Amino acid sequence: MSQPLHLILFDVDGTLVDSQAAIVGSMTVAFDALSLPVPVRADILSIVGLSLPQAMARLAPGQSETTQARLVEAYKQSYHATRLALGEAHSPLYPGAREMLEQLHAVPHYLLGVATGKSKRGLDALIEAHGLERVFVTRQVADHHPSKPHPSMIETALAETGTAPGRAVMIGDTSYDMEMAAAAGVAAIGVSWGYHPPHALDRASCIIDDFTQLPPALTQIWM
Repeated sequence: MSQPLHLILFDVDGTLVDSQAAIVGSMTVAFDALSLPVPVRADILSIVGLSLPQAMARLAPGQSETTQARLVEAYKQSYHATRLALGEAHSPLYPGAREMLEQLHAVPHYLLGVATGKSKRGLDALIEAHGLERVFVTRQVADHHPSKPHPSMIETALAETGTAPGRAVMIGDTSYDMEMAAAAGVAAIGVSWGYHPPHALDRASCIIDDFTQLPPALTQIWM
């Protein structure tokens, strides 16, 4: 008898790939382009996972909406140019990520997906650069949803895959991922190597320190 389908959703930046150098670099370029003080590194990393308009509103709260929109465009242009120049090296996979994805993808009743603050163009380019096109059955991006922690991304992924909330889990590195999962009524697993400290992931069912711990964590959640 076949098992019911289970959905495993991944955040991208800070969870599957280490993009902090690219993010900090492009934020620096964007703020420099508008002759504005560049936020400190910790503040930049704290907004990873939010949509760009929300991120800029937090990083430049004293600026007008027009200026914040210009920052968004300057960031996107720099990030895109850097990605084209560096390819796969722009956002390298964390150690063990590829092997873990292949292992989970091979389980017949596991469906893998992505819920990210990236744009569709950015996510598609990253997935193609790493040769992961066949791995993810659902891709939820900032273009089509409110920013995390709104549950829209998870709710849409559940609907697309026909999966019940009790058979889904969100894996991420930020408090926004954990809050989004809670709002959608699904379990959450935090990762300790990302851009928010582990103590910020207190809504997670558990926190893992490397990808080898993920399969048993999933088994524990769905026992």
